[in-house]
Amino acid sequence: MSRLLNIGEKFPEFSVPAVISLEKGKEFVTIDLNNTKGKWSVFFFWPMDFTFICPTELAEFNRELKNFRDRDAQVYGVSTDSQYVHLAWRQSHPDLKDLGYPMLADNKKDLSEALGVLHPKEKVALRATYIVDPDGIVRWVSVNDLNVGRNVKEVVRTLDALQTDELCPCNWEKGKATIKV
Repeated sequence: MSRLLNIGEKFPEFSVPAVISLEKGKEFVTIDLNNTKGKWSVFFFWPMDFTFICPTELAEFNRELKNFRDRDAQVYGVSTDSQYVHLAWRQSHPDLKDLGYPMLADNKKDLSEALGVLHPKEKVALRATYIVDPDGIVRWVSVNDLNVGRNVKEVVRTLDALQTDELCPCNWEKGKATIKV
């Protein structure tokens, strides 16, 4: 497994196909690093489509999408499946039909490898989440093993804390006092 890309490092260049719609003829686009410039971005990776934990995470990110948008943050879901597998999954799973964020297809595994989140034996993405600032710098990384789903509310809370650009104590939440030095 390559080294995990970490805090303070530049998010890597990428260009991948993505599913953005179920509408015939408008299903696919290409998304690259330029799409993220000037905005906060949240990239979350899941191992495989048509599995058990993964749809719970995708659905929860979709339920929280308004909270991300309220913070001027874009959400990108990513796995190592192809855009065609993503589309079939969205078409067949009721919780995924109305996703409001793109499903990126890292089927060449270049992005997962560049980030260091490709499982060494299974060769699928670990459950990694990256918060990237408007300048393309990684500000937060969380990686879970394949069998443990993440907490999307914690991603929102962490984004809030990062956007204050202040010192935020343990369990800090938006609206609470930050630490003044």
